[in-house]
Amino acid sequence: MRFSGLVEARLLRRYKRFLADVMLPDGEVLTVHCPNTGAMTGCVEEGATVWLSSSDSARRKYAHTWEVATTRRGTVCVHSARANVVVREALIDGMLPEFADYTRCRSEVMLAPGTRADMVLEGDAGRVIVEVKSVTLCRDEGWGAFPDAVSSRGRKHILALQDALDRQTRSLLVFCAMHTGIRHVCVAGDIDPAYRAALGEARRAGVEVLALGCDVSPTAVAVREMLPFSLDPAA
Repeated sequence: MRFSGLVEARLLRRYKRFLADVMLPDGEVLTVHCPNTGAMTGCVEEGATVWLSSSDSARRKYAHTWEVATTRRGTVCVHSARANVVVREALIDGMLPEFADYTRCRSEVMLAPGTRADMVLEGDAGRVIVEVKSVTLCRDEGWGAFPDAVSSRGRKHILALQDALDRQTRSLLVFCAMHTGIRHVCVAGDIDPAYRAALGEARRAGVEVLALGCDVSPTAVAVREMLPFSLDPAA
């Protein structure tokens, strides 16, 4: 996924969850949209260099969106929804050969009232329900952890993946680590033990889990490699 013409700025603060104040090189201060519902632990460092996309839509209150930030542990894409695009591109580019036989991919597919799948892969063997999670919490020794805040919505998604399993349906949870410092991925059970328990049960039921590491820069985000995944960080 390529960016076009991102604007460089310095982060002043993030607040009210979806807003951030930044300073442009000429000293102008802007309020920008922060497209991330999580705690963004480690991604909000005062004075950090950030990059913004721009929109000329008259319907938008804030013309700029925070996309990328530098942190002490690496460069991170903070725009959570970008993970879906990155994973879809990896599938199309054949970077997940295990799913190459599923030749059709649909996005935002209704599974049940109030429940949508990020993607559904379809082929002669059946279908794969895909849920994508953006991982931006980078801890010691390169451990990427999800979630970075208690996530009842995340547990709902796990249950939907588990419920969808049948003889013609696989379910796949993809942790997309959009942080260059992450080298392996685990569940942040200390933050949300209920999420960890739900995922452990879902894996035993047959839900599959993959973790992907990404290259991140102000020009592009792309899957670099498969990463090791475990429920808990290795001792």
